[in-house]
Amino acid sequence: MPRQKSNHVDDPREVGRRLKKARRAAGLSQRSLAFDGCSPAYISRIEAGERIPSLQILREIGARLSVDADYLATGAGGPTGVASGIVDAEIALRLGELELAEIGFARALGDASGTNLVRALAGLGDAASRRGLPHEAISYFERAVDESGGDAARVPAIAECLGRAYGVVGRTPEAIEIFRRCLDEQRAAGDAIQLVRFACLLGYALTDNAEISEAEAVVADALENAGGITDPYNRARLYWSQARLLGERGKAEESSRLAQMALEILRLTEDTYAIAHAHQFLAHVYLDADKVDAAQAELDAGRPLIEATATPIELAHFELEEARLLARRGDAEGARGLAMRVSSQLGEVMPQDAGRAYVVLGEIFELLGELERAIEIYELAIEKLEALPSSRHLVIAQRRLAAVLEKVDRPDLALSALKKALGVQERLNAPSD
Repeated sequence: MPRQKSNHVDDPREVGRRLKKARRAAGLSQRSLAFDGCSPAYISRIEAGERIPSLQILREIGARLSVDADYLATGAGGPTGVASGIVDAEIALRLGELELAEIGFARALGDASGTNLVRALAGLGDAASRRGLPHEAISYFERAVDESGGDAARVPAIAECLGRAYGVVGRTPEAIEIFRRCLDEQRAAGDAIQLVRFACLLGYALTDNAEISEAEAVVADALENAGGITDPYNRARLYWSQARLLGERGKAEESSRLAQMALEILRLTEDTYAIAHAHQFLAHVYLDADKVDAAQAELDAGRPLIEATATPIELAHFELEEARLLARRGDAEGARGLAMRVSSQLGEVMPQDAGRAYVVLGEIFELLGELERAIEIYELAIEKLEALPSSRHLVIAQRRLAAVLEKVDRPDLALSALKKALGVQERLNAPSD
């Protein structure tokens, strides 16, 4: 029982009940919610009604859960009004009812303030992301961060969404900066689970930015801190991070082994979204290794899952792998039609994947014997990919271009393309410090 009475809460047991409900709704464990001055054990006692948290602690908990401290303390604003509308919108969002969720969040914006305003903005950002509108999502997430005090690292759930959205539109350095700050914050707080989470996110972003050596160092540090963590998502994240790095190094066998381990862990969670993306990644690795039947099996398994959970951009990524498979199978016409549609859809939103789509198109024109057209498409792919940090996809495009130029008897141009590919490859294969 509480050691002393307090007039800033209505009833300790009700405070505990509301906190537990809000924490579960946010998808956080007691350990993940804990911070300096509020240990997991203390949170457990609050939820059991055995401790009365100070108003300062309630405010910090409320900020981390995106709920009002007054609601945690007294229930004010919880069951009715703006907060109720936001809860309904959040439920609609989880159910995939995007239009209903957007209406609810938009209605709340007019009257919401404090954490309710942050929740409404973050909800609209999430809905925009799911619709495949990353620029709109960024606008909402940035506003949510501003309303939270301007420091993304203090609202890790929103920081993750904002960082991912930056990555989608090619603003990778900004994603890296956010994930670095969040990683430092979690390291200072001593939260091993969140530390692994943001180390993996930082590793992904560094990999996308072709900073492979640093990404390997970050993931290695995460492995050291993983210790006795048994949470399946964090174990899967670590395997996934290692798989991506090995894939970027061109080590298909090792990459596919770790990706398969991540997939098997995710199967235990029954998380359809994560499992779908694991199948997609494995298909990508198998296609790189020319294991067509294995890639086919992964895409067949992932297709119904991705259709049920994906945003339009994520579905376009999946279809890009399907186009690659059709090309490997010799279905040039089917591959060309699908790759052209995907490249048009990605456009300038995802320049790297648009570049990859053009590489697939170039391969298809090769199969059709339209070599001049293939050269034109490869050059377009290289133009897009060169505007980004060096990547293995740029190496592939340059090598394919060199091969076609050799076929049409342009050896000097072919040699130039190969030299460029070698230069990028050497940067990618630079050893870790």
